[in-house]
Parts: sequence; structure tokens; C-alpha cells
Amino acid sequence: MTIAAATLIHCRASALRTVCDSDRMSDVRRARFARLVRRAIADLPERYRARMRNVEIVIVDEPDAEQAKGGDLLGLYEGVPLTERRDEPWLPDRISIFRRPIEAMSSSPRVQAKIVRDTVVHEIAHHFGISDDRLDELGRS
Repeated sequence: MTIAAATLIHCRASALRTVCDSDRMSDVRRARFARLVRRAIADLPERYRARMRNVEIVIVDEPDAEQAKGGDLLGLYEGVPLTERRDEPWLPDRISIFRRPIEAMSSSPRVQAKIVRDTVVHEIAHHFGISDDRLDELGRS
């Protein structure tokens, strides 16, 4: 089987646009998205970056069915917030940033950068024990 014959196309339509991705996505596009995530982390104030403990931040194309649970998801924090940890050893927390849903929201690099930054900040806030309700109060939901 040739690579072209094995290529799958995944399309998702919204009211505003249709996004199609092939399994042979450009490495340049993936690298550009990874830079957005790295920049969002680097732009965090040092006092927060220095306090992040035992957390892995990964880029995933899209959430699986269990993660999404029927809703649109741009990022996901999985772990034990720092505010709930005691002396026990903990498995690493995991923050997933979902590339395709973010790219589906806008084709503008500036808009995507803002969405990535907001998503990274939101999920890192969960690592620090800040709930969705509190993020809403702070205007950071």
C-alpha cells in the first residue's frame, strides 16, 4: 500500500467553516503549533513556572471520546492539584492541549496564539488548584 492510499482525511464542520486534516499533516504546521504552546509557557510569570511541579504538558491532535465526554475541549488537566498534595509520591500531572479544536476556531495565527495562551493558563491554573468556578470569577474561564 502506498502512503497516499493510506492517507485518511478527517473533516469537521462548524457554522463558520470546515476544517480538514489528513494523517500526513505538515511537520511545519505541527512545529508552529508546538511553538505557540512553548511561547505560552515561557510567557508565564517566573513565580508560576518555578512552582510547577511534576507536570507534563503535551500536544494532542484531539481529545478521545472519554476525555471529551460530548463537549468541545481545547485543553485538559489530569492529576492532583498542588493544593491537594501531601507527602505521598504522585504520578506526574498531565496537561493536554488539543490542536485540532484550537485550529478549527480560527485560521489566524494571532487568534490561535491567544487561544493557546488562554488554554495553557487555564489548565495550569487547575494544576495550582484553581477551580473552573474561580476562573469564571476572575474572568479567565
